[in-house]
Amino acid sequence: MLTICDTHILIFWQDAPQRLSDKAKTALNKGLQKKSLACSDISFWEIAMLISSGRLRNDISSSQYMNDLKLVLSLSVLPITPEIAELSQQKIFSHKDPADRLIAATAIHHNAPLISADKKLKNVESLTVIW
Repeated sequence: MLTICDTHILIFWQDAPQRLSDKAKTALNKGLQKKSLACSDISFWEIAMLISSGRLRNDISSSQYMNDLKLVLSLSVLPITPEIAELSQQKIFSHKDPADRLIAATAIHHNAPLISADKKLKNVESLTVIW
């Protein structure tokens, strides 16, 4: 079974592991062992934006940053399918951020837990959030 990582979880793991909760660290370690970690492709777009805007490391290109994540975490990058896009627009989400809606919809679509510190996503009934 896949475990989906929210964008900030990937960034925390790479740059600030002390910011991860104990439950998140445990889930990441289990996912590493099983090679079952994944993210939505929208997470890579968010990371590229953060690096480009200077809000995230500037000592490495965004493509290198993302390729490092893929390699070290054995990370699967899941595409936004028509079903995920449609699901992200349902009223189960109170979240206004389209990227967060797509990430959560990806987890729901794949029947996978989501590692996330996002408190708004904890209220989505059909979503299992690990934090």
